[in-house]
Amino acid sequence: MTDAIDQLLINALMEDSRRSLKALAQISGLSAPSVSERLRRLEERGVLRGYTVDVDPRSFGYQLQAIVRIRPLPGQLQEVERQIIAIPEFTECDKVTGEDCFIARLHVRSMEQLDTLLDRINVLAETNTAIIKKSPVKRRLPPMGE
Repeated sequence: MTDAIDQLLINALMEDSRRSLKALAQISGLSAPSVSERLRRLEERGVLRGYTVDVDPRSFGYQLQAIVRIRPLPGQLQEVERQIIAIPEFTECDKVTGEDCFIARLHVRSMEQLDTLLDRINVLAETNTAIIKKSPVKRRLPPMGE
């Protein structure tokens, strides 16, 4: 379990993972060594799994983002998964229950590229694609409290 100070530190790092120990100490009211120890314990327990940057794919020419629901044809589950892993434009993928086996996020530079990439999957699976217009809720943590 985490306490209120751990949650405060986690939220501060979610807002800016580059915050210094000094800045985290000011936010939490702890000393920098105490913050460092708390972060180490959170890492050891697997609560904090890494520190990251947020890169905008559009800065690399990826103007379109799509959610692709993928239903492999009989006997093609493992091959579909291998194809998804092998296509770097698939930036996220979850194996799910229900009629579709995978729900994936895909970044592409054009509709033509989208068609080309999906053609690689469509010989192995049925796909249903939705272009993302806007993301009103960015990736965030669920409430940490009770």
